[in-house]
Amino acid sequence: MERLAAAEGDTVELDKVLLIADEQQQIVGKPTIEGAKVVAKVKGQGKDKKIIVFKYKNKTRSSKKTGHRQMYTELSIDEIVQPEGVLNGS
Repeated sequence: MERLAAAEGDTVELDKVLLIADEQQQIVGKPTIEGAKVVAKVKGQGKDKKIIVFKYKNKTRSSKKTGHRQMYTELSIDEIVQPEGVLNGS
């Protein structure tokens, strides 16, 4: 996930849930599912692999090379909280 402002070991609640599914059923949000949230623990912060961006213009012999490393937050999912009656057979 993109970098969050949370320290390692903190608990984070993500409330924009798009899909909840099990073996028999699934529910898709329009655009999100009201009342659903994901509880996760922050495992660490880091940087992704470097992406090289190379621009070249053929006849003018001009080129520009830049790189980018995306910051990210590593999460471990502890719990998925469902709204009442979504996949409970109600």
